Amino acid sequence: MRKISEGAEACIYKTMMLGRNAIIKYRVEKSYRVMELDSDLRERRTRNEARIQAELYEIGVRVPSVMLAGRHFIVMNEVAGETLNKIKMIESGRGSTAIRIMSEAGSLLARIHDHGISHGDFTTANLMLDRNGRLWVIDFGLSAFTNSAEDKALDIILMKRSVGEKLYSHFIKGYVGGTAEAGSVLKKLEEIERRGRYQTRTLSVG
Repeated sequence: MRKISEGAEACIYKTMMLGRNAIIKYRVEKSYRVMELDSDLRERRTRNEARIQAELYEIGVRVPSVMLAGRHFIVMNEVAGETLNKIKMIESGRGSTAIRIMSEAGSLLARIHDHGISHGDFTTANLMLDRNGRLWVIDFGLSAFTNSAEDKALDIILMKRSVGEKLYSHFIKGYVGGTAEAGSVLKKLEEIERRGRYQTRTLSVG
């Protein structure tokens, strides 16, 4: 087992399970919280993340499959590829491939929202292009079951802030074409932007 990244909420390890390349996501302890409360909170968040990811996998959204889940960890299959924030054509916003990818990203988010889920951190860092050119959604650590148009609008705002105007326009086209709820979500998005609440979700995570 080899650690490949470490964030504020979790450590990510690469390993093998049942002869397959796998990823372990382990939610780390927070010393500033009471031990019992910390353990319960991490368990709830881990269980929620695993459930959401498993449900999306079942309906055909390209997310890593959950192989095993414990109190504070999830084991999932490894998706070999690069996240969009590391791909130059996405950064530059040029070319038909970049346009296709961003349109597909919008369609994927629409499917997630239609299933009553918000991602919570829908940026190019959490979208992965595999070796066959397929787009995957990863890292559901901030995701939630919700029917709130505001929660869904915040997903769109996060993507809007992570790409240029041209790619965002193709992302929105893909989103609008993928869900009948697009009108209400985009209306809420405009309302949020008028209020200046761009960082509601990221600032509230503890």
